[in-house]
Amino acid sequence: MKLAVVGKGGVGKTTVTAALARRIGRDSQSVVVVDADPDGNLASALGVPEASVPEPIAEMNDLIVERTDAKDEGAGLMFKLNPRVDDLPERFLVDTGSVRLLVMGTVELGGKGCMCPAGALLKALMQHLLLRVSDDIILDMEAGLEHMGRASAKGVDAMIAVVEPGMRSVQTARRIQKLAQDIGIGHTFFVVNKVREPAQLEKLEATLGQKNILGVLPYQEEIANADLCGQPIDPNMSAFGEGIDTIEKALRNRIAE
Repeated sequence: MKLAVVGKGGVGKTTVTAALARRIGRDSQSVVVVDADPDGNLASALGVPEASVPEPIAEMNDLIVERTDAKDEGAGLMFKLNPRVDDLPERFLVDTGSVRLLVMGTVELGGKGCMCPAGALLKALMQHLLLRVSDDIILDMEAGLEHMGRASAKGVDAMIAVVEPGMRSVQTARRIQKLAQDIGIGHTFFVVNKVREPAQLEKLEATLGQKNILGVLPYQEEIANADLCGQPIDPNMSAFGEGIDTIEKALRNRIAE
């Protein structure tokens, strides 16, 4: 499966990504999870020691210049739009057991615009991962889809928007759904997280549509405490783990339809 997980900041997107990756990794020969968030902390959620986390590829300036052949011509910047990236995953993947992590990062767009050498490299890398790598791929992305051009979108089986009880979260998820449709991603599903009472779920089901919701994850103090202490996420935590199992099974069934 090729999955992209998105959502408003604070909804638990990275927690869901890490737990889902571990769950899929129990059955799959190889899962690659990609941290494509500018404020990424997926390594922590997977239990990777800080000293073992590489610099995000988006910040490797020497590599970006080397691969894009970027040259400052004075009046403008010339660079390759299709740089070589096929060797980068194996060079920078971090083995965490059943899951391998690639810290890609993203391009801070302020002052750069959306077309720059770093952006070209990341888009090429994204396309390579989705279209040419045979492993299960899970992308932990920011709410925007700046890396996700139409070519790479063809390789995405499903976009998963994580939603918490709250209309701002719902509004972000709806914008994501529209963006996904615009670039050709066929499936967009929702995961409802941090539910404390049935009335919250009923409201979200009425707003998002019950058939679009893959699964529901309850608010659990253990998850919040693990995040607070910088501890890895255990996908088997009682009701949370059961919810992750349900989401994984629902994903496979819905994508196969």
